[in-house]
Amino acid sequence: MAGETILVVDDEANIVDLAALYLEQEGFRVQSARDGARALEMIARQPPALLVLDLMLPGADGWEVCRRVRSGKVAPDLPIIMLTARDDDVDKIVGLELGADDYVTKPFNPRELVARVKAILRRTRRATLSQAPVHVGDVTVDPARHEVTVGGRPVDLRPKEFDLLLALAEHRGIVLSREQLLDQVWGYDFYGETRTVDVHIAHLRKRLAGASTGLETVVGVGYTLVAGG
Repeated sequence: MAGETILVVDDEANIVDLAALYLEQEGFRVQSARDGARALEMIARQPPALLVLDLMLPGADGWEVCRRVRSGKVAPDLPIIMLTARDDDVDKIVGLELGADDYVTKPFNPRELVARVKAILRRTRRATLSQAPVHVGDVTVDPARHEVTVGGRPVDLRPKEFDLLLALAEHRGIVLSREQLLDQVWGYDFYGETRTVDVHIAHLRKRLAGASTGLETVVGVGYTLVAGG
């Protein structure tokens, strides 16, 4: 991870400086932008390894930047950590709906931010390692190519959706609790935000519509991926 570039987007200089201080201590290169428009320009020119993005920005806010990154042709799989001054479940769910990978609420512990950056990059790298495809019924998850197919038909997934499906595929037929999925996919204690898993599971079900293999809910326990007949 050392040497990878992290783009920190925040209009508060002290936030940028604090994040940069701790990230650079861990060997990351840090770039910064004070508004959404500038951030989009920098991403288009040279995508970073990860984006730390404040929600409340002048001009294009964090939601708009996230939306445009995810819907564009430049770096649509760019990992995104959103910063918010409000610990609001609605904000978090909207951010996840738009494709954010994680949330940190201000004021934050900079060591926690670094830990989350490392966790996301570690998960992203794992998905790119040379691994054999995992087959569960008519669903195939290929970690090396970062591709998913249903009956040979390609399915587009966001990075966290892919990681979540891979975790379930690797444990096919086994029920994984929300806490286990949070730990395996997000890589750290997500402070009991099990709603995060539910949101991503809902997205996966929509994207896998038509597959005989299904995501089953075991009430009071968690989720499992089961091959159809």
